[in-house]
Amino acid sequence: MNKWIGFLLVAVFLSGCATAQNDYDPLEGMNRSVDSFNTAVDEAVLRPAANGYVAVVPKGGRNVVSNFFNNLLEVNTVVNDVLQGKIVQGLGDTTRFVMNSTLGIFGLFDVASEFGLERHKEDFGQTLAVWGVGQGAYIVYPFLGPNSVRNTPGTIMSYFLDGATYFYLVANAPIAIGGTVLKYINDRANIEDFVKLRDEMALDPYVFVREGWRQSRLYNIYDGHPPAPTPSESEDDDFEDDEFADDEFDD
Repeated sequence: MNKWIGFLLVAVFLSGCATAQNDYDPLEGMNRSVDSFNTAVDEAVLRPAANGYVAVVPKGGRNVVSNFFNNLLEVNTVVNDVLQGKIVQGLGDTTRFVMNSTLGIFGLFDVASEFGLERHKEDFGQTLAVWGVGQGAYIVYPFLGPNSVRNTPGTIMSYFLDGATYFYLVANAPIAIGGTVLKYINDRANIEDFVKLRDEMALDPYVFVREGWRQSRLYNIYDGHPPAPTPSESEDDDFEDDEFADDEFDD
């Protein structure tokens, strides 16, 4: 929770600043158009559906849904643990996946956390950052939202390493469609507090979301310990999140 408070404070501050074109957002004009489209779709379809879902399904039920889909993504995390050289963490995440898939009844219950195996979230975008690949331009994709050039391959890789992808391939059409709808409505419900804060506090919602997303990525790349900016860094810098020196990287 504390990390999100920090992200939101940064986002609120930057959304109130009149900023020039940033090096990391050369596509800002196009991104704003796509962001406006995504917001319109959200307000017309996703937000009402998510609000109805929250009204009908109690928090415990929503947690079960989140646990199930999070567990299906554990394979993606384990693969990227290995690619980043986090062998011990990879073993722990593998154990977590096995425990939740068996004792947790196909991941419906997060029993691994009760045994001290916390959830990590690693993806190929983070792996590329650890390997020294630069962030590249910030991109807003239709329906998918905030992303970047470096993170785009990770989005594709996550799709192919998501257990839900293969579950939908073998399931009949109604189950596949229903599962997909449930996943995205549940995900949307989980970010409602962030969206409300954006609507209430941000002078520029686009900058609010962009900076919140970038700070979140930086936090994850540095395993919760991002380097403090040096006095020489300006607001328009790319945070130099690609140069890691001798830091150890966990999620």
